[in-house]
Formats: sequence, C-alpha cells, structure tokens
Amino acid sequence: MFDFDATLPLMAVQFILLMVILNAIFFKPLTKVVEDRAELIRSSQTGAKEGLEKVNAITQQYEKELADSRRQYQAIIAKAQAEAQKIADDQIAAAQAEAIAQREQATKALDAEKATAMAALEQQVDALSQEILNKLLVGV
Repeated sequence: MFDFDATLPLMAVQFILLMVILNAIFFKPLTKVVEDRAELIRSSQTGAKEGLEKVNAITQQYEKELADSRRQYQAIIAKAQAEAQKIADDQIAAAQAEAIAQREQATKALDAEKATAMAALEQQVDALSQEILNKLLVGV
C-alpha cells in the first residue's frame, strides 16, 4: 500500500511546514479576529444591559414622579372643589338669611300697617258709635 521510503518523511516535513505557515499566516490572524469580534460582542451586550438597566431605572423614576404629580393635581382639584362648595354653601346661607330678613321685615311692615289700620278702624268705630249714639239720643 504505502511505500515507506524517503518521500514519507519529506511529506511529513512538508505537512508540518505547511501547518506552521498556515498557522502563522492564516489561523492566528483569523483566531485573533474571531476573538476580537467575540470581545466586541460581549462588550456590546454588557453595554446594552447597562443601558437597559439605566432606562428601566429612569422609567421607574418617571412613573413614580408621574404618580406623585397625579396625586398632587387630584388633591388640588379636590381642594378647589371643596372651596367652591364652601363658597356656594356660604352664598346660599347668605341668600337664605337675606330672604328670612326680608320676610321678617315684610311681616313687621304688615303688622305695623295692620296696627295702623286697626287704630284707624277703632277711631272710625268710635266716631260711628258716637254718631249713632248722638242720633239715637237726639231722635228720642
């Protein structure tokens, strides 16, 4: 099959020499490029993870601030509504008090007119009674 003559060691030396040359010219630079690329990918992944963590932290902070802002404006709205309701209640109470005062004033004025009218009627009744009495006494 194989002849073990001088060509076999020559072929072995040629193979080893070819491997050394290929290793020096092709495999070492190729391995370096592959390792550099792997390192670049690892650093990119690390940077992306850090960036994602920062984005998540900022997002959580903004969501917290947004929730705080919502609570604050809801509190402001509730306070404004309470103040508006108080003002409306005060105005209603003032209007009711004014209406009661006007009704009492009108009642007093009517009572005064009634008293005046009664006094005038009493005078007229007295005058008519006196006149009737005079006519009865004169006619007898």
